[in-house]
Amino acid sequence: MLPSRSPRSRRSRSGRHAGSGYASFTHVNRRTLAASAPARGTLLNWAWSFYLLLAVAGILWLGLRHGEIGLGWFVGEKWLADLGLGLLTGGLMSGAWVVGRRSLREARRIEEYFAAVLGGLTGSEALALAVLSAIAEEFFFRGAVQDAWGFLAAAGLFTFLHVGPGREFRLWTLFAGIAGLVLGGLMMWRGTLLAPMIAHALVNAIGLSRLAALSPAAEE
Repeated sequence: MLPSRSPRSRRSRSGRHAGSGYASFTHVNRRTLAASAPARGTLLNWAWSFYLLLAVAGILWLGLRHGEIGLGWFVGEKWLADLGLGLLTGGLMSGAWVVGRRSLREARRIEEYFAAVLGGLTGSEALALAVLSAIAEEFFFRGAVQDAWGFLAAAGLFTFLHVGPGREFRLWTLFAGIAGLVLGGLMMWRGTLLAPMIAHALVNAIGLSRLAALSPAAEE
């Protein structure tokens, strides 16, 4: 008599058939991507360099247009309200992504891809990268570009920066486009970069911390 399969065995077998596409990506492609991705140090060094250059470009652009960059670009009289709005906006955008991740397979695949590419990212590195990228992108797009070319140009260029490799990344690009409009709107409404920077940093910190936890290195 053949031994009967356990409920666990039947569940795992049915799970492979029911979610074969996502399961395959999660358990196989993630490690394949991690093996073919640039070395961890190389990727992080590229990210630090890129965002530092973006920040410097924004500073130079604003400096050439206005002569000096005062504290008023960052903090207004109602800075506490700006801080609260930034936190609220960042929380709402992060919540929107969580809802999308739970209901859309493409969102989960995007996370798996970036988790593989950023494999080995520590919590402190995730936080530092979140803050640096938020400051640099907001200074350049909402500060320099929006000041020189307007709201729609800044949002459009920000969206273009977030175009991913392949059709599945259209969702990420769409999310970035909506975020660009929201952050640009915050800048227009509040008149300083504080609210958009706080919102952007919070979204990045939550997202990068999750990617660090999802990475193959964190599972081993």
